Amino acid sequence: MLAFACAGAQAADGIEITRASIEASDDGYRLSVNYAFELPYGLQQAVQHGTPLYFTTEIELTRPRWYWTDDRAISSKRTVRLYYDVLTRVYHVSAPGSVQQTFDTLDEALFLIRRPGRWLIGAKGTLKPGETYNVSLRMFMDREYLQKPLQVDAFNNSDWRLTSHKKTFTYRAE
Repeated sequence: MLAFACAGAQAADGIEITRASIEASDDGYRLSVNYAFELPYGLQQAVQHGTPLYFTTEIELTRPRWYWTDDRAISSKRTVRLYYDVLTRVYHVSAPGSVQQTFDTLDEALFLIRRPGRWLIGAKGTLKPGETYNVSLRMFMDREYLQKPLQVDAFNNSDWRLTSHKKTFTYRAE
């Protein structure tokens, strides 16, 4: 029983990257990723009062070299916006280059953020086939997009510091 309570408390403290992989496609390389997290009570209240929250995923692929610093092949960032419209009582989730989606509950909206669609991180030909790359991935609630008065509060309040540890793995380019 105690193990389940500790696991629940750990999940509430931050974002966990539960699955991450890179897939080669006809148009390039796509990231497939799943996250596990719950919004702390303070963030739930902020969203329900109309404050938009932004979740940013950063990924970097580097190729190790013995004679120089690592070769940075791909460096990409994607930010997803979560917003609650107080008048219509619906949640909106939007990301650059995709259609804004509308949800009736916060759980439905968070489901899309936790399990985003595969997004293009690099064009075809960016990586050298057969080479092994080190992948570094992280997700965090981006406080830089918040309104200035909220940014000050966000630095002093632990509810506003929702972030994941950096996940690293290797990928062999196809």
